[in-house]
Amino acid sequence: MSELVDRINAVRREVVTTAIGGHEGKAVILRRRYDSPAADVWNACTSPERLARWLAPVSGELRLGGAYELEGNARGEVLACQEPTLLRVSWIYGEEIPGTPAPEVTLRLPPDGDGATLLELEHVAVVDPEFWDRYGPGAVGVGWDLALIGLEAHLGGTEAKEEREFILGSAERWRAAHEASGADAAEAERSAANTAAFYAPEPQES
Repeated sequence: MSELVDRINAVRREVVTTAIGGHEGKAVILRRRYDSPAADVWNACTSPERLARWLAPVSGELRLGGAYELEGNARGEVLACQEPTLLRVSWIYGEEIPGTPAPEVTLRLPPDGDGATLLELEHVAVVDPEFWDRYGPGAVGVGWDLALIGLEAHLGGTEAKEEREFILGSAERWRAAHEASGADAAEAERSAANTAAFYAPEPQES
């Protein structure tokens, strides 16, 4: 159990209101230290062969201005690329909303001493108020937590396991981050419960 808690607590989570394309958006930010040099973490996050091992198969032109698509996930365009420390892409999942800027994901990889890297991932989007009220930041935050666990396993040469307890712990941490951003406590708790139920529904009795 302590190992599970350590894995959950390895990520620092933040929820902020910010601007995107002249609109007000919501951003979830995750920060996590990896005991690997920035060049290796960068390669794991940008090499199609390595991305397929821990995230999803990717196709397209993986260069500045190029379009990409993650199989069964998001698609978009490479908006900024400064190897090995900064990558920013548009992140379109599902249908685009006319008149609304595409969500963006920014990855920053500053060195963190002793050959380690501090990964900072920011996902910002204009969010439908009803959707935000129902699910809160955990809607994307839990998914990114699972991705970062996959990256940890990949960098360490192992395989990640999606544990229900990890998902529930992640949803709880996003509840705390949501409340820390100024959300009403009851609202944050309700949206976290909805997110947990989506990612990790109660097991069915046989």
